[in-house]
Amino acid sequence: MKGVLFVNLGSPDSPTPKDVKPYLDEFLMDKYVIDVPYLLRALLVRGIILRKRPEESAHAYSKIWWEEGSPLVVLSQRMQKKVQALVHVPVSLAMRYGSMTIEKGLQELHDKGVTEVMLFPLYPQYAMASTLTILVKAEQIRSKKFPHMKFTDVPAFYNKPDYIKNLADSIQKHSAGFDYDHLLFSYHGIPERHIRKTDVTKSHCRIDGSCCSTPSPAHEFCYRHQCYETTRQAVKLLGLSEDKYSLTFQSRLAGDKWLEPYTDVEIDNMPSRGIKKLAVVTPAFVSDCLETLEEIAMRAKEDFQANGGEEFLAVPCLNDDQQWCETLSCWINNWTE
Repeated sequence: MKGVLFVNLGSPDSPTPKDVKPYLDEFLMDKYVIDVPYLLRALLVRGIILRKRPEESAHAYSKIWWEEGSPLVVLSQRMQKKVQALVHVPVSLAMRYGSMTIEKGLQELHDKGVTEVMLFPLYPQYAMASTLTILVKAEQIRSKKFPHMKFTDVPAFYNKPDYIKNLADSIQKHSAGFDYDHLLFSYHGIPERHIRKTDVTKSHCRIDGSCCSTPSPAHEFCYRHQCYETTRQAVKLLGLSEDKYSLTFQSRLAGDKWLEPYTDVEIDNMPSRGIKKLAVVTPAFVSDCLETLEEIAMRAKEDFQANGGEEFLAVPCLNDDQQWCETLSCWINNWTE
């Protein structure tokens, strides 16, 4: 019997330092997120970052928290329920970090008699800190707890035509009546070394402005290339000229060289370049979360207006949009046939 396990990032159970701290510890101690030797990672995370970050993050979470709970969890659950209504196999939801564990999701499917699982990381673009860590963790659990289960891993869908159409349609729908001067595609940032680590050729990814547009087997696992390709295909459908849009990377940590250009720096400078009405879309996420609701829709908007910007639109993620749920159900139904 076949079944589906959607896996998203995760969330603390509440917007309090007490719940945020163990969540951040699990997240940041993941060797695929902070990819340094264990002792150094423990020193950085437990000796430095977790001294202040839980209080700061809890404050940020409290600004976006809904009565039903974490927006990311609630929106993912709504999506899962809509997809379940459109398919004839069990569909479960798990998170990589937090209390909604992958093990619980697999157990739920196992209890329903599922022996073959479509393992579906909810990330359009591949990255070791998102997609890879889900695949590795799920396989560890499968081999220990559910050895008779078979996985079919869903690859990054950054360039699938129906996903691109969903993204473009969503941008058009949510920006209707908002005559923006500029559309910014803001993707979650990652350290440049992650790009080089996932380069299967070990030589192609130079991050020099040309490698992402030069055909290579490295592109199958290159987050930067996939971000640019998602943007290229979406703006083609939207019919935007090159001066009407740009691409940046957000949410960087200090200490490493991360992918550039940086979202906050670019947004701060846009009003001085004559951009007064800005729309921002965040295609690295399919569900709105802290990085979209607080970092972009709140902080980036405040910074944009403080620097002379006038109007700001944060385009919602696909969330539980009916068209998106129908696309997901089509992918699942094609797999089950």
